[in-house]
Amino acid sequence: MTGPTQTTPTQTESAPVPAANRTVLVLLDPATEVRSSVLELFTLARSLGRVEAVTLEAPTVEVLAQLGAYGVETVRQAELPQEALDAAGGPDARHLPAVVGAALAAAVRRTDADVVLAPATFAAKEAAALAAHALGAGLVIDAASVGTDDDGRLVAGKRVFAGAWDTRCAVTAEVAVLTVRSNAVVPEPATAAVPTEVEGFAVSLDGAAPLPTVSGRTPKARTEGRPTLEEAAVVVAGGRGTGGDFGPVEELADALGAAVGASRDAVFEGWFDRYVGQTGVTVAPRLYVGAGISGAPHHRGGMQAAQVIVAVNSDPEAPIFEICDFAVVGDLADVLPQAAAAIRAHRDGRAG
Repeated sequence: MTGPTQTTPTQTESAPVPAANRTVLVLLDPATEVRSSVLELFTLARSLGRVEAVTLEAPTVEVLAQLGAYGVETVRQAELPQEALDAAGGPDARHLPAVVGAALAAAVRRTDADVVLAPATFAAKEAAALAAHALGAGLVIDAASVGTDDDGRLVAGKRVFAGAWDTRCAVTAEVAVLTVRSNAVVPEPATAAVPTEVEGFAVSLDGAAPLPTVSGRTPKARTEGRPTLEEAAVVVAGGRGTGGDFGPVEELADALGAAVGASRDAVFEGWFDRYVGQTGVTVAPRLYVGAGISGAPHHRGGMQAAQVIVAVNSDPEAPIFEICDFAVVGDLADVLPQAAAAIRAHRDGRAG
């Protein structure tokens, strides 16, 4: 079902900016690596205007080379008041949403940018909302597509109501701030690499949201070399049908280079730590494999934006079969290892 066009509430409506004159800022945090989800943002940004990055720390030489390959001409590095950071817990405080939001707002004012793009992580969403509030900008969270309409206005497509409606949100404010879901586009380098310069800009935190004190910060490592669940292009998830044995699920995930998730019931049983669902992690991968998952509305709301859905279940009447692209009726303990073996054989050139 396709819903009506929705326009973000704004105080005044401004004239659209031509793409040739539009400046697009992309949040790069941390600046020590460029994840696939951010490469997607740079790819998308090039279709909207001239691309710049905003960082909270100095990018590495390797990162600068990668940014140049993706058409990023300028990196705006925030210069933050050290006293405020020290009071909030030291260098780690620069990654707090309130600090990132203030930096994005200052970068827009400094560059007179028209669009801000950020990944759809929880921290980036909060920072984007704070920046939009400070700027009086139009805000769209979890956009699945970004483009322009016939009038040149920025328009974001997104799914709402647990994936039941597709909406188009036209931003009529002077500045548009958007978080974009992973796998919205395929990351592609620019036709020709450009030199990338780093320019500092001052950020005041006086008018920012109150900063909490960072008592500790432990980055979540990718489990056994797997991608993060939020950003993965391929996700394999297990449910109650695993009986608590996620071995076949993890074997298939490793063969596919996929992230591993679970249903809410599997997490509540203590079999896994993160679940896909409306109140869990919402994903939109290019491929989603659900094994031993019945497909309750709560779970479907968290994954049915996937481009291709494969369901494996021993119950031919499982609700998940109603929305999947490929259905396999069978015991996941038999099906998944066979699929993993076939994928490995194909990858190693032993297929057929």
